[in-house]
Amino acid sequence: MTFERTAIPDVVIIDPKVHGDTRGYFVETFRADKLEAFLGFKVPFCQDNESSSSYGVLRGLHYQLPPHAQSKLVRVIEGEVLDVAVDIRQGSPTFGHHVAVRLSGENKRQLFIPRGFAHGFVVLSEKCTFAYKVDNYYSTECDRGISFNDPAINIDWIVEHEKMQLSAKDTTQPLLGDADLFEYGVNLYA
Repeated sequence: MTFERTAIPDVVIIDPKVHGDTRGYFVETFRADKLEAFLGFKVPFCQDNESSSSYGVLRGLHYQLPPHAQSKLVRVIEGEVLDVAVDIRQGSPTFGHHVAVRLSGENKRQLFIPRGFAHGFVVLSEKCTFAYKVDNYYSTECDRGISFNDPAINIDWIVEHEKMQLSAKDTTQPLLGDADLFEYGVNLYA
């Protein structure tokens, strides 16, 4: 398992080692000790989630405010997505910047998205099974989002806008400048 910091150093790409032969493959998808040693802090994952989507489905950009802020460890079991993390910590040197990574069932890559970031993905394959761990439970009161097509963030989602499939919720999210945000430098893991 290897870890690589992205252009936003708090967002980490994880490449697990895949052991394959004629029977198929085996892959260790999560090791708390290795992730925590790399990050330098504990991430107490408490819930696993899974979604199934078809081509063009865009989910995001979502996050939760404290006291229910969440870190996510995301991966694709089948299919392919463009996965995006946006820094929404006011005062951060990378505030409003994003990282976009292709995750697929084939490449087995994962993305660690810390608290203080909005997250979303768009499905690039015909079908996709997406799985992720979170370190805090879902809270309706703390649930927030940002517009997927905010020009200030300028994400190239790859999929043409008219082919995107969005929930009603995701078509009405506020722009970054109007959203409830995090403050940079505040320990969100305390």
